[in-house]
Order: sequence, then C-alpha cells, then structure tokens
Amino acid sequence: MPRLAVFDLDGTLVDSAPDIHAALDRLMAGQGRPGFTRPEVTAMIGDGVRVLVERAAAARGIPFSEPLLAGFTADYTARAAEATALFPGIAAALDGLAADGWALAVCTNKPAAATAALLGALGLAGRFAAVGGGDSFPVRKPDPGHLLGTIAEAGGDPARAAMIGDHRNDVAAARGAGLPCLFAGWGYGSLAMAEGAAATAATPAALLPLLRDLLA
Repeated sequence: MPRLAVFDLDGTLVDSAPDIHAALDRLMAGQGRPGFTRPEVTAMIGDGVRVLVERAAAARGIPFSEPLLAGFTADYTARAAEATALFPGIAAALDGLAADGWALAVCTNKPAAATAALLGALGLAGRFAAVGGGDSFPVRKPDPGHLLGTIAEAGGDPARAAMIGDHRNDVAAARGAGLPCLFAGWGYGSLAMAEGAAATAATPAALLPLLRDLLA
C-alpha cells in the first residue's frame, strides 16, 4: 500500500482567496453593505462555507439566513476558478510525490460541488485518489472522522498517511486521527496555528523530503 499525502485545499493547494473575496463582496453588495479587505477574508476561511457566510454576515450587521448561504454557494460555485490558481511550486510538488510513489488525496471543508468544479477547472480532476469535501461525511475538520473517511475512500492506511494543511483544523484533525500533520507555511493560517504539527514546510518544495522523514 503506497504512502498517502492528504492535502487541505484552500490556502494549501490553491490560492482561492481572490474568488472567495469577490463572491463575498458580491453578496454584500446585494445586501447594500460594503465589501471586505483581503486580510478580513483570509481570516474567515477554513471552517466551511456556512461559517464563512456567518462570519461575513456578522461583520456587516446582517442576519444570517439559509437563503443568504444558498445565494453565496451558488454564485461562488459557478465562479470559483476565475482568479484562483495553484500556489507556486504546488504542481511540481504533486508531480514529485507521485513520482516517488505517493498516493494523493484532498480533505477540505469546502463543499464537494465547489471543490469538484475548482479542481476540474485547474486541470486536477482525477489527480487524487479521494476528495473529501465539507459535506461528504456527517462530520468535517477538525473532527478526525473527516480525515479518516477521506483516507478510507482513498484506499489508504492511517499508519502510512500524513495531512498537509494551513489551518488549526488540519492539525487538530490529524492529531485526532493519529497521524502527522505538516503545516503549510505559505498558506493563510498564522504560524500560531501550527502548534501541534509535526513540522512546518516553508515552501511546497520542502514537502517531499519532510514527508519522507515523517513516514520513513
């Protein structure tokens, strides 16, 4: 059974903040409210779309509602890849891991439909043995069941798997599942979120040697 590298999506594999930011600003404009700065948006990312919209609504004094969530979700899913791109070095890192015999998976709190649309638009459809979205299982990160479910769908063994992510939820899910987490130092999360991670990768180029060490 190959070793398995499980990646978070937003802030780890892809720089999706531009499209999330644009969709939130469109949502606010429709409510007659001002938009956000980029740091405000990146601070809201990581806990799934419902929490994202709840935080955005609260920040602008708007009551959260299911129609507000549905409107954002539909708009963002349709336009999720207009400005989103892989972080520099990620494509080479994925190629290097695959060449080294690693299987790859994604475990993200982003809804499955938006995740699939984004991966397809970036040419990554079919690249991963499993993609566990935020609504793919009854739980999501930081619950370890989300990560363990993704590993199971990938045909992997938790004893031969590692999580890579930029948020405290990734670290917590990995710890709960009993596997190491590499913190993505290039992502949206502050380095304070790396507490409990096995190591921090400053750049995607550092992933392969660090993962080899973790699962030697």
